[in-house]
Amino acid sequence: MVDLIAGIIDVFADVPLTGNPLAVVQGADDLSDETMRRIAGEFHQAETTFILRSTRADWELRSFTASGAEVFGAGHNALGAWLWLGEHGDLGSLTRARTFHQEIGPDVLPIELVSIDARVHGRMRQGPLRLSEPLDDVAPLAVALGLEHGDILPEPPPRPADTGAAHLLVRVRNAATVDKARPDAGALLAVLNGTPAEGCYIYAFDPDNPETAYARFFNPTVGLWEDAATGTAAGPLAAYLAATQFIKNDELAIEQGTRMGRRSILRVRLRPEPELSGTGVVVLKGLLRV
Repeated sequence: MVDLIAGIIDVFADVPLTGNPLAVVQGADDLSDETMRRIAGEFHQAETTFILRSTRADWELRSFTASGAEVFGAGHNALGAWLWLGEHGDLGSLTRARTFHQEIGPDVLPIELVSIDARVHGRMRQGPLRLSEPLDDVAPLAVALGLEHGDILPEPPPRPADTGAAHLLVRVRNAATVDKARPDAGALLAVLNGTPAEGCYIYAFDPDNPETAYARFFNPTVGLWEDAATGTAAGPLAAYLAATQFIKNDELAIEQGTRMGRRSILRVRLRPEPELSGTGVVVLKGLLRV
């Protein structure tokens, strides 16, 4: 038996029970992959992140969904783990901004943390934008999302984009269209299996506020039906929209999770790679006995 420090932090949240909850487990160096998967199933959150020692960075992070699939990329799974460490004083003083490095799969990526008004804020760089071919036929996608063919806009075209994890980015008419989507998991999985994409990010712009997007995320490939805040999709979305000149500046705010009752605001800045920023609220801390 071993006791591990563990708990839950709401990421991209200013108050408890909003944003995207992430389970975190510290001191996971001696856990087997199977044990990590079982723990992730026990927490039954969208993702559980395990913090391990690293010879390449300050810490290594490994993240698993509740169904046991390991996921990569620097999204809420990574940002939440660092906010957790910062909130508990495990990173030393953060009165001035400090840069740390995280090992996630084959990548070593920087993250900047600072304490402002007793809250830890993080800014995390993702990888460069990589684009795959646009979808040739959006009709199966529309059916899979429970939308009309005309609900999916042709510009910019739906296509997989990747800054650490590949997701299919799909622009629809407006926020109401985003909310009315009723995906069929099997049909959406069939569409995604024909692309390099892992999940599907549908989004729309408010004409009165073009620097803000409204989005929902579905990922049946890893058993994640809907996610409240997806940093690995927000980063490539901002980079893709900038590359296609749909946004004219280097910042984008994305509202996600509202339809689920977990409103989250993700902020992305391009420098030139996407930098994802946010804060979080620890809602549970205790001992995990395995």
